[in-house]
Amino acid sequence: MFNDKDDLAVDRHLIVTHRLRARRIQLGLTQKQVVTRLGRRGIRTTNKTLSSFEHGAGVDVVRLPELAAALDCTVTYLLGLTEQPTRWEPDHTGPAHTAQSTPADGNWILGPDIPHRTTHR
Repeated sequence: MFNDKDDLAVDRHLIVTHRLRARRIQLGLTQKQVVTRLGRRGIRTTNKTLSSFEHGAGVDVVRLPELAAALDCTVTYLLGLTEQPTRWEPDHTGPAHTAQSTPADGNWILGPDIPHRTTHR
């Protein structure tokens, strides 16, 4: 389906799984503590599920905002678009960025690899 973007998708998946674990360890949190934090945000999960996410099982993108909040970081950071955990705006450098993925207007609502939509009136 995304033949020309397969490498980018794999890279982003690996970045997210690595960042989940690395950020948890950086904060000195156990998996159980992250699960508790997620529970406070209405996300019921288990240590086993979190471990699966950290080891490459598919992370549910719907849960990225809660995972980021539980790990005191931004979704932008988890996706590897910035090196700073609390920064929302991408760094415009690194493996997830190319010259053609930088939006002209600086708005990254949809993400760097989703083309800007034009409105027809």
